[in-house]
Amino acid sequence: MSNNKDRAIVVKRAAPKKAGHHGGAWKLAYADFMTAMMAFFLLMWLLSSASTVQLKGIADYFNQPMKITLWGGDRSAEDSSILKGGGRDISSQDQGVTRRSDGATERSERNQSKHNDDDATKQLEGSLERKEQVRLHDLQVKLMAAIEANPVLRQFKQQIRIDSTLQGLRIEIVDSQKRPMFATARDVVEPYMRDILQAIGKTLNDVPNRIVVQGHTDAVPYAGGDKGYSNWELSADRANASRRELIAGGMDESKVLRVLGLASTQNLNKADPLDPENRRISIIVLNKKSEDALMHDDSTTTTLSDDAAGSGKSLPALTPDAGMGRAAPAPLAIAPKVATTVAPVGPAVAPAVAPAAQ
Repeated sequence: MSNNKDRAIVVKRAAPKKAGHHGGAWKLAYADFMTAMMAFFLLMWLLSSASTVQLKGIADYFNQPMKITLWGGDRSAEDSSILKGGGRDISSQDQGVTRRSDGATERSERNQSKHNDDDATKQLEGSLERKEQVRLHDLQVKLMAAIEANPVLRQFKQQIRIDSTLQGLRIEIVDSQKRPMFATARDVVEPYMRDILQAIGKTLNDVPNRIVVQGHTDAVPYAGGDKGYSNWELSADRANASRRELIAGGMDESKVLRVLGLASTQNLNKADPLDPENRRISIIVLNKKSEDALMHDDSTTTTLSDDAAGSGKSLPALTPDAGMGRAAPAPLAIAPKVATTVAPVGPAVAPAVAPAAQ
C-alpha cells in the first residue's frame, strides 16, 4: 500500500485534432467572378456611349456569317477593322455596299455643328429679348415717375394707363366726360392733353424702339353716316394730332412707324360702345419682333397676272398710244390686306353735321 501512495500520477491529455486544409479553389472562382463583372460593366459603359449608327454597325457585324467575315463576300465591309465584316451600308438602302463610317461621322459632326449654331442663335435672341424687356420696363418706370413729378400731370394720372402687351409697351390716354382730350367731334387737342403728350414724347427718346400711334372713338355715329366724314377720319386725325404733339415735346419724328385710325373697332368697354372711356389715344412702343413684322408687311407686294391660271405674265404698262391718243392698261399691284384700316393722315376735314359727343 505504501508503494502505491508514493507513485506519481501522470494525466495524459490528447491534443485536439487539426482539420485538414480545404484548398484555395474558391479564390479562383471569386477572381473569375470579379473579372466577369468588370467586363460586364465595361461593356455596358461602351454601349451607353455608342451612337445609334454605331450600335447598328455592331449588330450587323455579329450577324454576318463567319465565312464572309474571314474570306470576304458581297456584304463584307471596307472598314478600319482587322477583320472584314459588318453588313450593308446602314446609311443607304442598297444591298452589298460598304459601310461608310467616315461619312456617317462627318454627317453627325455637321448635324451637331448645326444644332450648336441653332442653340447659340436662340440664346442670343433670348438675351436680346430680355434686354429689350428691361429697357421697356425702365421706360415705364420713367413715365410713371415723370407723371408723379409734374403737378399738372399728376391730377390726370387716372386717365393715363401704361401696361405691357405682346407688341411692346402700351401707353393709353383715356377720355372722360369731365376731361375730354379733344374738342367735340374735332381733332383740336385740349391744353392738358398737350402737356401729357409732350411729356411722353420727351421720354420716348430714351429707347431706340419705334412707335405706333392709334386713335379710338366711341360708337356715336355722325349724322351723315360713314359716307362722309365719320369716326374713321376723326380717329385718324386725332392720332395724327397726337403725333404732332409728341414731336413738339422733343420726340424724334423718325420713331413713328404707323399712325392709325381705328374708329370704334376696339372698345375698352365692349358692353357699352357709347361709353366715353372708349375715346382714347394709344401709343405702342414696339418690341423688335413686332417692328420687324410690320416692316416685313410693308416690303411684301403681290403682282396680278393676266390670266386665271397664273402664267406669271404681268399686265402691260400704261403708255400713250401715238395713233389713237389712248392709254394701254397699266400693271396692277396689290399690297397684302392689313387687318386694321389706316385712315389718311392730313388736315382735318370739318364734318357737315357733328354729334353732341365724340
